[in-house]
Amino acid sequence: MALTHFDDTGAAHMVDVSDKASTARIATAEGHVRMAPETLALIAEGRAGKGDVMGIARLAGIMGAKQTSGLIPLCHPLPITKVSVDLTTDASLPGVRISATVKTTGQTGVEMEALSAVSIAALTVYDMVKAADKAMEIGGVRVTLKDGGKSGRYEAQ
Repeated sequence: MALTHFDDTGAAHMVDVSDKASTARIATAEGHVRMAPETLALIAEGRAGKGDVMGIARLAGIMGAKQTSGLIPLCHPLPITKVSVDLTTDASLPGVRISATVKTTGQTGVEMEALSAVSIAALTVYDMVKAADKAMEIGGVRVTLKDGGKSGRYEAQ
């Protein structure tokens, strides 16, 4: 399979999507922040010194999705029509699970925007409670759904 972000000489370039049809696109990504049970309790009970960890991380994730083309060199700026970021506590992890869904109607997909939303939300959770737990681990970041465009639908197993 040829990688589209490289030209015939191997130089990186932004893919030309001008001839692609504009279609409805959606992508969902997930990830988590694993932490000590005591740190999770700080978040769940609203005792984190910096404020509402889940609410601020949700907003940061939304903002991260909107900034993707400025962070990832070959991403196209897209007219995002929806971003939702959901954070839930999970005692069995223990930690916070994060899911983000991004939608647009355009000529290229929004997988990178969904991944950015999850990543920035996870980094924000870490930032807000790092004083209590520097050993937190961010992981499991992946695309779980992608639909629209020429390649069609993908759902993670």
